Amino acid sequence: MDIDWVREYCLALPHTTERVQWGDDLVFKIGEKMYAVVALESGDHWLAFKCTPEEFSALVERPEIVPAPYLARAQWVALETYDALPTDEIKRLLSQAYSLIFAKLSKRLQARLSAVDRAQINRHRRKTARNSQRRGKSSRSAAARKRK
Repeated sequence: MDIDWVREYCLALPHTTERVQWGDDLVFKIGEKMYAVVALESGDHWLAFKCTPEEFSALVERPEIVPAPYLARAQWVALETYDALPTDEIKRLLSQAYSLIFAKLSKRLQARLSAVDRAQINRHRRKTARNSQRRGKSSRSAAARKRK
């Protein structure tokens, strides 16, 4: 199965970084803390991620989902097969993993990341406003030219 959709989904989450670690694992992090790991080479599992204690208990009861090696005590699960869960559920669980790790970041780092988000939103709004003003001027000047 293609893991590109997992990569695209995780990188679309704000401030996510990726890094190849431990030789053949692609690790997704927020604030230098990992929330998901994709195996780049075939092995016992293809994806591991953090989950809530309740989700952990429910998920490990399902076939082809096991406690993640080395990380089970922190409520991480690993999917042994690509069809262990539907894609929509994997996306929901990845978002949840991201949120769980974000909540564990220091308040200072959370504030800094949120400030970056606000600054990006404001820059986007200003840019959009400038572009719409320019479009308004150019359409007015084009209409004036047509009248002449």
